[in-house]
Amino acid sequence: MLYGVVAVALSSFILAGCTTNSQPVVEATNAKAITVWTTDTLPDRVAATQVIIAKFTAATGITVKLVGVAEDQFSQVLTSSVAANDLPDVFGSVSLPQVRALAADKLVDTKAAAAVVKNLGKDTFSARALEMTKDGDNQLAVPSDFWPQLLFYRTDLFAAAGLAAPKTYDDILAAAKALNSPKMAGFVGATTPGDAFTQQTFEHIALANNCQMVDNSGKITLDSPECANALSFYGDLIKNYSTAGAQDVSTVRASYFAGKAAMMIWSSYILDEMAGLRNDAKPNCPQCVADPTFLAKNTGIVSAIQGPDSDKAAQFGEMASWAIRAGGATDSAQKFIQYILSDGYLDWISFAPEGKVPVRQGTQEKPTEFADAWKTLPVGVDTKAPLADFYPADVLKELQGGIDNVSRWGITQGQGALVGASYGELPVAKAVSEVTNGGVDAKTAVKDAAAALVAIQGSLK
Repeated sequence: MLYGVVAVALSSFILAGCTTNSQPVVEATNAKAITVWTTDTLPDRVAATQVIIAKFTAATGITVKLVGVAEDQFSQVLTSSVAANDLPDVFGSVSLPQVRALAADKLVDTKAAAAVVKNLGKDTFSARALEMTKDGDNQLAVPSDFWPQLLFYRTDLFAAAGLAAPKTYDDILAAAKALNSPKMAGFVGATTPGDAFTQQTFEHIALANNCQMVDNSGKITLDSPECANALSFYGDLIKNYSTAGAQDVSTVRASYFAGKAAMMIWSSYILDEMAGLRNDAKPNCPQCVADPTFLAKNTGIVSAIQGPDSDKAAQFGEMASWAIRAGGATDSAQKFIQYILSDGYLDWISFAPEGKVPVRQGTQEKPTEFADAWKTLPVGVDTKAPLADFYPADVLKELQGGIDNVSRWGITQGQGALVGASYGELPVAKAVSEVTNGGVDAKTAVKDAAAALVAIQGSLK
């Protein structure tokens, strides 16, 4: 059986073309056509990818057929393509669960992926990014870029109240209590059942408390004390210091943008919107009327947080990678990925720099080339400008360094198929909703969610 995963797109993106001055890592070779799938299927992204492909073909003589595969159709397309013996040579921009699902079905060439990493320079990649895309000693795919889930907070309000940055459960709860009022929610976060954003938001909170979906043997552990405590904490925040009613990706953003919330959990994709660069999603807080960049100037981010049951901070994030199909046109596929992650890299991440944070910092000759250039890439839709124009250096440093703390349920335990399938039924989002609306207690909710996951896991065998 083949498994896919539905990933969630939290914003719309646009290309801002850039190039790099580094020397090509590939040379012209005997032409061989390859097929590349991409889950970046928005029209602007497809067009931009075609531009990169044209440059690659001019440099190497290798032609590329680009096929867009919508993320919510990945599993179905993969299944039908296997049956028709019509798989691509490269799986492009695939999520962490998708990488694991492909590996479980023995569709990836781990030696070819390892060769690309070696050719580009292992030390030029984030060590955590490589770890997340490996199974033991096997490099399943080549990591490209990531977007982190973040805790955003009003630095002006925190400073006025003498509050510490919200890096721990205790910090967050103390700040929510201190800043909550009839006109201001102390915290806003997703609670809607049936919404992947709710599961992602809670996973961010849960990972901070060492709550795991499964253990290393694959046993479901969502009913652990760590998970119950994490859900109890989140329920306390929502029931006592948040807005009434179900909250989703749009309402959370709207509350914060209106100046009616002191903290929120959202992804890095919100950074261009918070800077006032999208007309359909502009901050409208009272101070934002005179200064559309007010929230950007007065917002801090915490990438990884820590709960009382964990000895380290952690955070949720998603990473895009490139995988080479086992039995495909390996040599040409390797050259293509090497190009994408070198001469084509800045063109690639400039699709949406706020959501494509590079995990390859630079080249062996210029170790920080890509990390430095990323800060200057224009973001936005209706107006474009670099993130560095709105956010201080410490915010951008925190954003880039977030990859070191990124974790995911089930990924390093080899349960990518389970993670992907869980997004179909979303038992965790249901548990969050039931607790935050007062329907059940946290222990009961995680027990029910764990039972649902056991059933899902059984259906995959």
